[in-house]
Formats: sequence, C-alpha cells, structure tokens
Amino acid sequence: MLFTRDAIESAQRIVYAAMPPTPQYNWPLLRQALGFDVWVKHENHTPLGAFKVRGGLTYADWLRRTQPDVRHLVSATRGNHGQSIGFAARQHGLSATVVVPQGNSIEKNAAMRALGVELVEYGEDFQASSEHAALLAERDGLHRVPSYHPELVRGVATAYVEFFEALRDAPPDVLYVPIGLGSGITAAAVARAHCGVKTRLIGVVSTLALAYQKSFQSGRAIDAPATTAIADGMACRSAVPEAVDIIRREVDDVIAVSDEEVASAMRLLYTSTHNVAEGAGAAALAAATQQRDRWTGKRVGVVLSGGNVDAAMFARVLKSEALTA
Repeated sequence: MLFTRDAIESAQRIVYAAMPPTPQYNWPLLRQALGFDVWVKHENHTPLGAFKVRGGLTYADWLRRTQPDVRHLVSATRGNHGQSIGFAARQHGLSATVVVPQGNSIEKNAAMRALGVELVEYGEDFQASSEHAALLAERDGLHRVPSYHPELVRGVATAYVEFFEALRDAPPDVLYVPIGLGSGITAAAVARAHCGVKTRLIGVVSTLALAYQKSFQSGRAIDAPATTAIADGMACRSAVPEAVDIIRREVDDVIAVSDEEVASAMRLLYTSTHNVAEGAGAAALAAATQQRDRWTGKRVGVVLSGGNVDAAMFARVLKSEALTA
C-alpha cells in the first residue's frame, strides 16, 4: 500500500483540523529500566485516548466526497475503532451503529454511547460482532465501515509521520507496533517510506491471539483463537489478507507477548511516566522489554496506542492480581 506525498499531506490537514499532533518522549525511568533510550509515541493523548481517531477522520472525509448519499454507518469493534466512527460520524452529521461483543469493556461502551453511537452487543468475540455488522448493513441498507481499509491506514499514518519527523536527526533503530487488524503496523510502514527512514518495524500480537503472527510466518491469512483477557485491542481471530501482504513485505518480524508481560508493561508505563495504557497500548513496551538484550545502546520506539482501560481492570493490574478471561 503506497500513498503519494499529496495523499499524506491531505490526511494531515484532515486530522489536524480535529486534533493537534501527539507527542513523543524519551522517558528517563524507562531508559533506566530497560538499559536503552525508549521513545514513546503517545497516541493515548488523542481526543479519544487512542490512535484510531485518525483513521475515522480520513475515512469519513473520503466517504463524504465519494458517497455523499450515505447517511448511516455501521461497524464492529472492541472499542477504539467504534469511538473513531462515532466521532467522525458526528462531525459529518451521520448516524452510526456499532456492534461489540457481549461483555465488552464497560467504559469503552460508555464512551461510544456518549458520542451518539447506537450500540449493539452481539456475539462472543470480535469476529462474531463483525459478521453481525455485515448482516445489519445488508438488512438495513447501512454503509459498513470495515476495520481495515486504505483510508483508515492513510489517517493512522499521520501518527508515524509525526514520530519519524520528530526524530529525523536520529531515527530509532526499531519501532514496535501492536497489531489488532493491521491498520497501525501497515500505517507505520507507509510513514517509514514517506519519511525515508530505515527503522526496523516489529509487530506485536498477544500469545492468546496469534492470527497475525501465524499469518506472517505462513505467508497467508489464517485464523487463530483470540482469548486474551487484557489486550482486547489485539483480540482478533481472523487476519485481513491485504494487511498480511503488507506486513509480510514491510515488517521485519512479528512477536508475541503474554497477558502477564502486558500487565507488567502497563505498570511500568504508569510508574515511569504516569500514563495509563490499555492492554494493547502497552504491548509494544512489553515486546521491547522481552527483547531488551537485542537493543543495548540502541534507540527504540514504542507506540502507546491507547489508554482506554476500564478502571477495575487497571486496578487489578496495579495490584498485580491474576488475570482471567
């Protein structure tokens, strides 16, 4: 997936009309803990507390220009994508229905409703919710917003362009990016090409949601169970073929982190930076910690992709309580 310079600059104009760029910081306590410079891209500082808002903005702008008769959107999510659809729909005067799995994050559900989203709870996991969203789109004549699409990637790429341009004089040797359905990691690849840097890209999945690692290793999109108790943003059972193709071509490796490693990274981020990370948001730091011996004396980038964790879950993480599904 390639975008012209004009396409990226257009995405920046769309995104920055709604929010400022997010910061990236090199936190001294993280350097002390890991033994190398760790640059954190703070996507938890967007208006929705996660990176997804960028893609929602560019997708809705594209839809307004190409399909102006669309009035009602429908999509599926575990939370952050749904918030981005609600946020963008409200900007353009559209209605939005979002399908979430049963037992989804209480606070993410509340955030979506606050944006005017009609919330539907259906299915045991994201895939079941996605299939139900497709049914609603067909039955009710709604526009189905996919969870992976070039326009979503174009918006998300603005985050990584910010990151690479801010560190242009000394780019990181490696950047870790969590993988849900793939818009984040493929957007990082787009931004790397746009900025002309040589930073390695390593994708991160949960040991309890291995679809993208298995797809990366096998060379084709495959399914795998998704049962992570903490990293709901990475709990995807089915890999998207288009995303797998880009990841196979552009990403150096895809590694897996456990729920326990994610919880430890959430605690480390809080104690070292006083930033709250949801499970997927801490996965990149968990991966950098897992591979810390590889990067002694190097510069490492991690994205804190979101901070939307329920208070009860975060309290358990801080208390180091056992996590269960």
